[in-house]
Amino acid sequence: MQILYIGLFGAFGCVSRYLVSGWVYALAGRSLPWGTLAVNVVGSLLLGFLMESGLRSTLLPAQVRMGITTGFMGGFTTFSTFSYETVRLMEEGSTLQAGANVVLNMTVCVVFAGLGIYLARQL
Repeated sequence: MQILYIGLFGAFGCVSRYLVSGWVYALAGRSLPWGTLAVNVVGSLLLGFLMESGLRSTLLPAQVRMGITTGFMGGFTTFSTFSYETVRLMEEGSTLQAGANVVLNMTVCVVFAGLGIYLARQL
């Protein structure tokens, strides 16, 4: 049953990533990989919140929580796309944008993961 939850939630995560990143690119443009940054930041916040909440509550059964965290969040966020987009920026000679992409993804995502944990602890 756990594999089913992971696969089902993973499918929703992939579709959500496609929709959210596309929406962000439409708003912010493509001067930086803003869509990937957005899903990674939101994903970091949600994963921090869900993991911490799961440690403090039995509201979600373990199998469902695993489906959401491993499935949905795994499909929604993407380190591989971040890595690829950073390399492509470097290959295009956009080293400043590549560096900004690395710094933004690493710092903002860690901060938002911490914020998710903090918010879960306030409940």
